[in-house]
Amino acid sequence: MRKSRAKSSELAHSYAVRLMQHLVVPTFVIDPNRRVVIWNRACERLTGVSAAEVLGTSRHWRAFYETQRYCLADLVALERPDKLAELYPQYLVRSEHGMGFSAENWCVMPKLGNHLYLAIDAGPIHDEDGNLIAVVETLRDMTDQKRAEMALQALAVKDGLTGLANRRAFDQTLQTEWLRGQRSGKPLSLLFVDVDHFKLFNDKHGHQSGDECLRAIAAIVGAQALRPVDLAARYGGEEFAIILPETDRDGACEVAERIRRAVMDLKIAHGAPRASAHVTLSVGVATQVPTLELAPDSLLGQADQALYAAKRLGRNRVTSADTMLSDVAGFIAARRARRAAQR
Repeated sequence: MRKSRAKSSELAHSYAVRLMQHLVVPTFVIDPNRRVVIWNRACERLTGVSAAEVLGTSRHWRAFYETQRYCLADLVALERPDKLAELYPQYLVRSEHGMGFSAENWCVMPKLGNHLYLAIDAGPIHDEDGNLIAVVETLRDMTDQKRAEMALQALAVKDGLTGLANRRAFDQTLQTEWLRGQRSGKPLSLLFVDVDHFKLFNDKHGHQSGDECLRAIAAIVGAQALRPVDLAARYGGEEFAIILPETDRDGACEVAERIRRAVMDLKIAHGAPRASAHVTLSVGVATQVPTLELAPDSLLGQADQALYAAKRLGRNRVTSADTMLSDVAGFIAARRARRAAQR
């Protein structure tokens, strides 16, 4: 009787192995010691790693990553759902008792030299007494779908002409950074950048040249958003904006001045009546420490007023909301003095 049962068990195991080998779904199986016992042909095709390279070893991670780390099947075998968030941007525990995990992430596929976005499922197999005897991991190549999704997301938040963030992304980021500034108590700065006499430029050189001009300026504006937390956006028309979290007024003015000078260095010919020889910028700078009593609109309003002041002061300059009143007053006084001297 025992021999019959053993023979039956061997036949069932042999059948299961043959079945998994012919599955079109990439699949591998590890034992409780996390050694590979099955590595099917679909898995070989997906990874470029042959079964002979991994069977009997715990080196299955090498098929997917350049540095050693746990695969999803390892976490099931080790009963480590706490490691999921650390290793996978998207994951799901399929039962309260951690009986199986699902996850998605990018894999570098060292043997093939390409990057694949894989959807992964891993679940345990237990014997009649509840002891773990194996963990099965299956994989699905979701690369094309993921890249399409990323492209759509990029279209939703990027300006089509310049490649900078669009107005929608700007509004969302400003709200997020305002709330973060309320928690941290650190200053938030905003730059409004406007191309001087841009309508006259379009009238003289045409809209195609106008688009090329905006793209060139956008490249400079974007290059100044150096930190991951900074955001450069096309605010509308010929106006750009940069959000600078945890940046005081002096730091923001330095960024603004670098942008202004860099655009002057481009020496884009303007030459329209009432305009300078080359394209220039006016920049308004506003800085606030976000509070519960204020809203992001107050920062927007100050930056807009500072930009208007820069225009009134003669363009091609940086003006801060903190100093614009004194700057304008000084400008008016100087102009009156010049007029008086000419009489």
